[in-house]
Amino acid sequence: MMEYSLDSGASVSDNSDSIEMQETEDMSDDPFCNPEKPVRVTFEEITSAAYKIRSGIKNTPCEKSHISQLTGMNIYLKKDFLQHTGSFKERGARYALLMLNEQERRNGIIAASLGNHAQAVCYHGYKLGIPVTVVMPLIAPIMKIQKCREYKANVIIEGKDMDEAKKTAYKLSKEKNLTYINGYDHPHIIAGQGTIGLEILEQVSDIDAVVVPTGGGGLLAGVSVAVKMLNPQIKIIGVESERCASYSKAMSNGSPLFTPIEGTLADGLAVPEVGYNAWETSKNLLDKLVVVKEEMIALAILRFIENEKCVVEGAGACGLAAILAGQLDEFKGKRVVLILSGGNIDTTILGRCLERGLAADGRLVKCRVTVSDRPGGISELCKIFGSIGVSIKDIIHERAWVASDVFSVEVIVVCETRDYTHSVELRNLLRSKYKKFEFENFPIESTLVATNKDLFSDDLDP
Repeated sequence: MMEYSLDSGASVSDNSDSIEMQETEDMSDDPFCNPEKPVRVTFEEITSAAYKIRSGIKNTPCEKSHISQLTGMNIYLKKDFLQHTGSFKERGARYALLMLNEQERRNGIIAASLGNHAQAVCYHGYKLGIPVTVVMPLIAPIMKIQKCREYKANVIIEGKDMDEAKKTAYKLSKEKNLTYINGYDHPHIIAGQGTIGLEILEQVSDIDAVVVPTGGGGLLAGVSVAVKMLNPQIKIIGVESERCASYSKAMSNGSPLFTPIEGTLADGLAVPEVGYNAWETSKNLLDKLVVVKEEMIALAILRFIENEKCVVEGAGACGLAAILAGQLDEFKGKRVVLILSGGNIDTTILGRCLERGLAADGRLVKCRVTVSDRPGGISELCKIFGSIGVSIKDIIHERAWVASDVFSVEVIVVCETRDYTHSVELRNLLRSKYKKFEFENFPIESTLVATNKDLFSDDLDP
């Protein structure tokens, strides 16, 4: 386990007026996030946050998952997507708003966000009577933009990504004298997010590990402090997408480093640089960091819908994605808590995720088969698929680009199978019937989680 320490570095107290405001002219536009003098959030601040936000935040359930028997682990799900706005961001947002002084409340606040932080500050600003302005980049999901407007906030759509949206928000905060609240690195935001850790330890006993979705690092930092203070033996596992691996780059660099972000299903984690306060707070508390592939995130979203009947966005599904990919096999037979951080997935994106999940699961496959172009050639192919119960979803045939004889046609078939084993049966049958065929992106067995009873462990809790 990495060395655990809370008594070095700067810290933040209960009163917002007592947070040291660093001189930032040459370092940062955000006075609460000074790279030269980062703030290390304390356990006392997290307990203070828990007390202050208790009347406005749901104590969400942390329940045993049906997926436990499929993975060989005792998995518990902390369902923070059940907050009013659909994500854990409400915790930090409410605490940061409550800690404003009277003048700051009158002037209002501003934030930059892809969606979840924006919704959280808009909702709680509306409930507390504090004016809120949010800057959202062009890539922000339409559903999240609309929700912010429903909470009577001033919504500004500007910038191609989060970096540009933040610059706009910084500029407006100075021009209009608004308090800028960073969605993942403001000390009060980190403290508020840490209250999840307190709830988890009250709800589940004998925990071996807590798996935390990681983007800017605020949730990881808060949960790490809360959990490690109460039980240093619990492992803290951070998980991020390979397409926005900013924390991995920070670990390699020894400090936060700007990381280009690619489009990802885990849009809630798409932060180009880990927060300085979050890094200072969490860097010595993290036991393991896992980077997951996009197809495993899609598969995790599918598993949650099919097995838990809950819709989780890409960021919240990253923990299960790491387990499905076999990256946390050292916790087989142990008790693991996954934080389901949000459920605000755009409906159009959800459809794509389910298709990708089915493909990753070996249940949606695409193949090319060269068949006779004489009458009955394609009909015979369809009968072969139907003979083993494979459902054809789409079929296209091409004549002009077939390199063999003019009496052949290439047929592209997208079909749905029951599972990986069923896909293998289809492949073997086609091999016995046709000389020329190929599958596109045929799933690899080692990346899949079997669902047969042989995997059920007698050591799991009932």
